Amino acid sequence: MTAANARERGFTLIELMISITLVAALSTGMLFAMRSALIAYEKTDHRLQSNRRVVSVERIMAHELGGVIPVTGTCSDGSTIGAFNGDAQTLHLVSTYSIADGARGLPHVVEWQVLPIRGGGYRLIANEYPYNGPSSVGALCSGGAYHTGAANPQSFVLADQLAYCRLSYMSVAPDTRMGTVWNPLWNQPNLPAAVHVDLAPQFTTATQVPLVSVTAPVHITRDVNVPYGP
Repeated sequence: MTAANARERGFTLIELMISITLVAALSTGMLFAMRSALIAYEKTDHRLQSNRRVVSVERIMAHELGGVIPVTGTCSDGSTIGAFNGDAQTLHLVSTYSIADGARGLPHVVEWQVLPIRGGGYRLIANEYPYNGPSSVGALCSGGAYHTGAANPQSFVLADQLAYCRLSYMSVAPDTRMGTVWNPLWNQPNLPAAVHVDLAPQFTTATQVPLVSVTAPVHITRDVNVPYGP
C-alpha cells in the first residue's frame, strides 16, 4: 500500500467516524426533543383532565341537589325519618340524578360524607343506593337518625385533599318563601331552600382550576307530610 493510499484510507475512516458521530448526535437530539414533547403533552393532558374533573364534580353536586325528591324513609327499627337529612359533615337525600346513570336511571338514595384523611385534610365522598320506597333507607338509619357514612369500594370521591368542607342548609320563611338563615343541621321533614357546600383545597396551582364552594337551590316546596290527593 502506497503512502497516498494509506492517507486516503485514513481520511475515509475519519470521515466515516465523523458521520457516525453526527448521526448519533442528531438521533440523541431528536429523542430528547420527542421526550420533552411527550412530557409536555402528558402535563397538559393531566391539567385538562383535572380541570374537567373539577367542573364535573360541581355539576354532579348541583344535579343531585336539583333532582331531590320530597319523600320520607323508614329506618330499620320502624322509625320514620325525612329522606332529606343532614348536618355539617353528612347529607342524605333521595334524588332522580345519580353518578352512575345521570338523570336517566331510577331514583337513588344519595349519601355525602366528609371524612378526614391521613396526613391532614378532608375528603368528600358520595355513596349511592337504589331507591325502591321508604324502606330503602332502612340500613342507613335507626332511632329517627341517620348513621355516619363510611367509604366502601363503590364510593365516589367528589373532592379530595381539602383544607375544610362544611355543609349548611338555608331555611325558608313561610310568608315569603325566601331563604333567611343558613343552618349547620337539617332534620326537618320539608326541604331547605338551598344547600351550601363550603370547601377549599389544601393546595392550589396557578395552572389548574381550583375547587370552589357550591350553592345549589332546592326548588321543591311541597309539604312532605301531606300526601298527594286524587
